[in-house]
Amino acid sequence: MESEKPNMPQMIAESPLVKPTLPQSGRLPLITEDDYRRVYQESVNHLGSYWANVARELQWDEPWQEDLVGELPDFKFFVGGKGNVSANCIDRHLETKGDKAALIWVAEDGQERSWTYRELHQETAKMAQVLADWGIKSGDVVAIYLPNLLETFAAVHACYRIGAIYNIIFSGFSPQALYDRLIDTHPKVVITADEAWRRGRRIPLKNNLDTIVDRVSSVEQVVVVRRTGTLDVTMKSGRDHYWDDLVQPGTPLMPPRPLDANAPGFVIYTSGTTSKPKGLVHAGMGFLVSAYHNVKYALDLGPEDIYWCTADTGWLTFPIFELVGALAHGATALVYEGALDYPDPDRVYQIIEQHRVSKIFTAPTLLRMLARYGAEWIGSHDLSSLKLIGLVGEPLDANTWQWVRDVMGNGVLEINNTYGQSETGSAWTSSVVGVTRSKPGSCGMPLPGHRYSIVDDQGARVPAGVEGYLLLNAPFPGLARTIFGDPERYRSQYFRQFPGAYSTADAAIEDLDGHIWVLGRVDDVINVAGHRLSTMEMESALLEVEGVSEAAVIGVADNIKGMVPVAFVTMNRQNSPMSQGDWQQFLSQSVVDAIGSIARPAQVFRLDAMPKTRSGKIVRRLLKELLQNGQATGDITGLEDPEILPVIMEQIGHQEK
Repeated sequence: MESEKPNMPQMIAESPLVKPTLPQSGRLPLITEDDYRRVYQESVNHLGSYWANVARELQWDEPWQEDLVGELPDFKFFVGGKGNVSANCIDRHLETKGDKAALIWVAEDGQERSWTYRELHQETAKMAQVLADWGIKSGDVVAIYLPNLLETFAAVHACYRIGAIYNIIFSGFSPQALYDRLIDTHPKVVITADEAWRRGRRIPLKNNLDTIVDRVSSVEQVVVVRRTGTLDVTMKSGRDHYWDDLVQPGTPLMPPRPLDANAPGFVIYTSGTTSKPKGLVHAGMGFLVSAYHNVKYALDLGPEDIYWCTADTGWLTFPIFELVGALAHGATALVYEGALDYPDPDRVYQIIEQHRVSKIFTAPTLLRMLARYGAEWIGSHDLSSLKLIGLVGEPLDANTWQWVRDVMGNGVLEINNTYGQSETGSAWTSSVVGVTRSKPGSCGMPLPGHRYSIVDDQGARVPAGVEGYLLLNAPFPGLARTIFGDPERYRSQYFRQFPGAYSTADAAIEDLDGHIWVLGRVDDVINVAGHRLSTMEMESALLEVEGVSEAAVIGVADNIKGMVPVAFVTMNRQNSPMSQGDWQQFLSQSVVDAIGSIARPAQVFRLDAMPKTRSGKIVRRLLKELLQNGQATGDITGLEDPEILPVIMEQIGHQEK
């Protein structure tokens, strides 16, 4: 009966099911949604055997004796098995794809280079030999402080090849943030570049490293990639070496070492707030199996595809969907260094057209940015090669979904909005490309092999349509195994509130069709006079207003209501209905019309730009700090442009009532 349906948010209740537009490729073991449901149920009933079957699609040096041992948080997959990530991503393709382009590098300053799989193998195996000659062994840490370069792939896979644990560090970090991560992991080697390019400026990576490296006593060797060839670099004799001086025609090729399936493969840090950033440890082979599986179902890469993941190598999206996941499938991957709207807003369209890009994995923020610039920037660019856009990072609003599909994709572009975290090592809710239907704004359905639940404060499952805490109730190979040097923090942060389950700390709703809607962090669900309101729902209402390109909503303390919502928006570059008049009242009323008067923002601020990470996430915490404290008091090391903060502060000050 209609009256028995849950009272779901409007954005969920009204979202239509959209059939996939990509035809069946024949590469997936699923054809229909009924196939998906059957395989999913079988997978969660028999997790060990399911993941073992996925792992058997890859190459192993020694077989495992047990598929899965233990439960959350103490578990192991493929116990006794040995393999190598580098061998699976590179070596096993040489016989059939050795001369195929593995990587196409495009730089903001116009430079382009490419490597075949054979060339990638040569660079990787030689650098692995260099590291081995320096005495780097399994379990030693190598820090990689590089932008998106071809050499970044070789550096990562050189570590995988010998069992070194690589610590991948975002190249936009400040020297202090770099120091914090180096001192925490005690690397013996740091691999960096002389400089990087970003928005027409040179970023002095080696010089940044030099300001702090002498205080990291563990560092014995530094490798420098000649990105710009600048002479303004100090090279310390005996410690510092140029990449091309080490990787020579006569350098031997290091064969891949068989490594334990559960041995740590890499450390990647999540940005902190006021606390110490967390170094998440992922198992090498476990991460490979999970990333391979994720890319298979969420992207279905084939030999015909030119594929582009727009993320920075310092964020886990890039290792999942390009460094490991794409190469494990033998794909041709485009690698871009620089800002995606520089020097002009049509930079993305230029690259798609020039290289006939067929599939992209990116963040919703990029799509909102393109919509903000307007359709005129597409102009005469031929985007007919583009068949699929995959997304992760921010909730995707229906308005942007429709703009991308209709304007960029002529009504036939397939859009796959997924959900995952650095901790999960995969985007585990997703559409299955060409098989399952999507919904504008939802994160699809859980991929096979992932057992989940949505629960209330006491851990009891909530019905469909009811908001709750999103949990993962069983292990899977890509889940982070610990926090580097702090296993107790790992247990307390992720497993204490709901023992036996991994807590995502995100609020979510599963709708009546089985689609998962992630509403944001639990802390972002605000309680207004006893009513729990989703900031995502309020943001979606604002994004439905013509002219609004980005929206962020935070909760602030209120003496009467406990908390009230405050909204921030950026506007499209073209003329909008709110260029004149009481736009604040207009925007507030749009939220009221969509949700109700209880959701009326106490204030709406119009900004020129939002504070964002390099991966495109809006840092709502900083908006709250600027509004309440007049300054950013937490971690800002992950921001794309820290200089935007005083501008935002000034704009808030001018508009405050």
